[in-house]
Amino acid sequence: MPDLELERSALLALLSLDGVQWGKVADQVIDAPSILPLLDTYVNGADNLFPIADVKERLHEADEQISEWEAAGITVRAYFEPDYPAQLREIHEMPPLVYSKGTLRDDPRAVAVVGSRNASDVGLRRATNIATALARQDVTVVSGLAAGIDAAAHRAALTSGGRTVAVLGTGVDRYYPRENTELQDEIAARGLVLSQFAPGAPPRRQSFPMRNITMSGYAAATVIVEASEHSGSRIQARRALGHGRFLILLENVLRNDWAARLADEPGVTVVKTYDELDVAVAEALEPASVDLSSMDPFDAGE
Repeated sequence: MPDLELERSALLALLSLDGVQWGKVADQVIDAPSILPLLDTYVNGADNLFPIADVKERLHEADEQISEWEAAGITVRAYFEPDYPAQLREIHEMPPLVYSKGTLRDDPRAVAVVGSRNASDVGLRRATNIATALARQDVTVVSGLAAGIDAAAHRAALTSGGRTVAVLGTGVDRYYPRENTELQDEIAARGLVLSQFAPGAPPRRQSFPMRNITMSGYAAATVIVEASEHSGSRIQARRALGHGRFLILLENVLRNDWAARLADEPGVTVVKTYDELDVAVAEALEPASVDLSSMDPFDAGE
């Protein structure tokens, strides 16, 4: 049986080499019985007359780096380890390593609640109501810790005593946006802060679409509460369907062309009331059901 900690260090060392990208080596790594020979090939390949480093040195550096992260309260897990989130192994864009603060576990009853950063009061209220109802029925509320809808969903889940998972577009030791610093710390203490980006990674434009892809894979369903024509939620919507996940759109989201085009796709449900949302979420989480039917229609009093 392979030494999983050693294999994890080997994977980190391999991905730390210049020019090595997961998308290019994923098939090789996944099919290999061990990453160590593959690391040796990339470090001391037949075409390399002057090896750039000894494999043992690379492994030592990776092992030290992981130890430093763990000392800072950051958990590092590779895709082949038992406590790596099982649902992420199902997606084509599976992150090879995930970094986390908090309680890492499988979350089969997880629903992403996402939407606009510049949310309306109505949108914030809807996100709060939806996340509250989900959390009260032991459904993990997943979101991206952005301002607006994301933050409202996280706060509502925490207030209701439920579990919430924040999937970041930065390292888990970075705070972005700064206004959510306390919220991020509370999620780490009571739920999970998760990232595919190594600690220290700053916010980059390309990181957030990647974060949305991972979030869509983590959750059994994505609920889009409110979004703009160019919202990152549209990326998550498309990838959720690509991952075979359920996509639930509140009717108001259809004002956007991208959402209207998706409305008739298999796996997409457009909902007008909490009753309809209840049915859609229950289908995504079968055989367990979720009851949101006691809540008012979305447009009541708004």
